Amino acid sequence: MKILYLETSSKNCSVAISDDEKLLCLCEEVSENYKQSESLHTYVEWALEGAGITMNDIEAVSLGKGPGSYTGLRIGAASAKGFCYGLKVPLIAVNSLETMIEPFLGKNYDHVVPLIDARRMEVYTAVYDGVTGEELSPTEAKILDETSFQEFKDKKVIFVGDGAKKAKDILDLPDAEFKDDAYPSSQFLIKKTIEKISREEFEDIAYFEPFYLKDFHGVKKKNSSDSD
Repeated sequence: MKILYLETSSKNCSVAISDDEKLLCLCEEVSENYKQSESLHTYVEWALEGAGITMNDIEAVSLGKGPGSYTGLRIGAASAKGFCYGLKVPLIAVNSLETMIEPFLGKNYDHVVPLIDARRMEVYTAVYDGVTGEELSPTEAKILDETSFQEFKDKKVIFVGDGAKKAKDILDLPDAEFKDDAYPSSQFLIKKTIEKISREEFEDIAYFEPFYLKDFHGVKKKNSSDSD
């Protein structure tokens, strides 16, 4: 089964193609200027060429659904929907944080914690088991302070993602590791996508929306007011 993967939630504009679990081609670039709008469709063309197939060979589209850049997510979702409608193929969506942990699983870490930089001291994050990749705490928007993640003080933990840089400066976790040049990547959508296809966990293309974590901002605003 030929599958097209799009990951546009971060500074890494990433496109991959697989034949079932076998990666055929990966085309991606990290840019400070968020180049998704101008680069995504070019990368799709390059990936198809590299894989030696045409768009008509694609049998499913998988999208990194966020959280992350609002504009990047909208571009990725619009493209994925367009491809699915045009080709009449299913859409699969995977949490973008899950694409950040795969390179670090089985590397003797108790926990892998992706951190996507949001604004000021805010990050999008979740906690995953360092061996199995199982989600231990759900995706959330979190304000970092020196007390954050103290439950991992005696654990071997690695924080990955562009939010790790500011986390390193503020977290009181001297034994933790931080890798701030890790970004969501389409090549790491493959495993979860194959699992979802086997369970027929497809998105409703008409109603699908990326994972913006919008609700958090509304709650934060309410809590910051003086009224009950």
